Amino acid sequence: MADNVGNADARPDLDLEAELGQDDGTLTEQEIAEAEAPCGGVGIGIPLSGAAGGHPAGVPGGHPAGVPGGPGGHPAGVPGGPGGHPAGVDRQRHGGARSVGFRPGGGEAAQAYEARTGIKPPRIIAWEITRSCNLSCAHCRAAAEFGAYAGELSLDQIKATIDDIVTITNPIFILTGGEPLMRPDIWEIVDYCHDKGAMPVIGTNATLITDEIAAQMAAHRIPRISVSIDFPTAEEHDSFRGEPGCFEQTVEGIRIAKRHGVGVQVNMTVTKLNADKVEAVHDLAESLGVDAFHIFMLVPTGRGSDLLEQELPPEEYEAVLEWAYERQKTSPLHFKPTDAPHYYRIIRQKAKAEGKKVTREEYGLDAMTRGCLGGITFCFISHVGDLQPCGYFDMQLGNVKEKPFSEIWTESNVFNDLRDYSLLKGKCGACEYKAVCGGCRARALEITGDYLEAEPYCIYEPPGWTGECADAPAEGGRTNG
Repeated sequence: MADNVGNADARPDLDLEAELGQDDGTLTEQEIAEAEAPCGGVGIGIPLSGAAGGHPAGVPGGHPAGVPGGPGGHPAGVPGGPGGHPAGVDRQRHGGARSVGFRPGGGEAAQAYEARTGIKPPRIIAWEITRSCNLSCAHCRAAAEFGAYAGELSLDQIKATIDDIVTITNPIFILTGGEPLMRPDIWEIVDYCHDKGAMPVIGTNATLITDEIAAQMAAHRIPRISVSIDFPTAEEHDSFRGEPGCFEQTVEGIRIAKRHGVGVQVNMTVTKLNADKVEAVHDLAESLGVDAFHIFMLVPTGRGSDLLEQELPPEEYEAVLEWAYERQKTSPLHFKPTDAPHYYRIIRQKAKAEGKKVTREEYGLDAMTRGCLGGITFCFISHVGDLQPCGYFDMQLGNVKEKPFSEIWTESNVFNDLRDYSLLKGKCGACEYKAVCGGCRARALEITGDYLEAEPYCIYEPPGWTGECADAPAEGGRTNG
């Protein structure tokens, strides 16, 4: 275990807690989800009371905010929440019902684990329960295809891994893929998660959702799903997704899920191909009556590496994040930029320019959310059982078939490196925003080969930055471009 694990000066999570103060009160489910939204994951606020299917007495701890989908493996209920939502917005559109006390990573086992090790337990685990998929999307980090994949975890292996995980935490499980609805035992997996006091949520392309499937989601207490729409028209979306007709199937799947009381979040992966269509996709999502709109900034891994030339230049990347900051002020949908940790720098820069402080009262959970959480409170389990900090972070840190999840989480040198922001290199290491941003470690790994190197797609230069890492002054630096 790394020597710095219990060192508050080296722990970004503790740095931020010290800055913001502790709050032991009950959170809304969206608050929980937003506070824990990681790179490569999707923040989903789950309506805990009155969720689809209801909650029978005795379900451990109720059911928390979720974070489905997102590339593999990224969560308004808060007045004036992120960027300030307009008065009178229907709170249920934001995931609105109050929590009944469930906090992922807040159960007795999780508290005992943190007290024993000094390491925060995982709160959100994205789990690729199958890599098989009925689509062949251009940006897929899994490069998933239709058909069976050798070595996928069996139901018994999944249950055994869940049994181990709940000895150290009570997490949200993001059941993703591939297309998770192609796994025939998905409902047994969902029920086992519930039985063990965890919360399962689903990321799906929605093309397989029928009335029967949506009824199953409701019956098995899946309160929200995340669904990707990358273009506002069928022709463009179908081309990107590699399947004619999938746009209409996706839209219809969303409508069916809504009819059965299952909440929906729309995700959009932003590239050069569609950066000028973000507003149009947002408007489509709003017209469908969904709850949230989350933009994902492409991380070029898996099949997405073929889109490296389509990744936005850093200046355009910044412009999209600035658009999100402004648009969320008036949108009825909840926003969450993902795979874009420097959004939390932008929030603070914009707030300062507007004469505001980034407080929970003013900015909701955007004031408490940080950027990359891979290895800190989030991780990814692949279809064959490999652990990674997130689905984009192409480094296998152990396999649950060979070593318990709990041991890998505790002992991995890479996980422990990621928990120590003092190890960051280049301008990320010098940046005064590193405790709330941290840079995308997966993107750094993919582009530079070093997961501790500077975020390649950030245009901000810390004050006094000369090209060599040095302690940064307290005041903000400059943004080039």
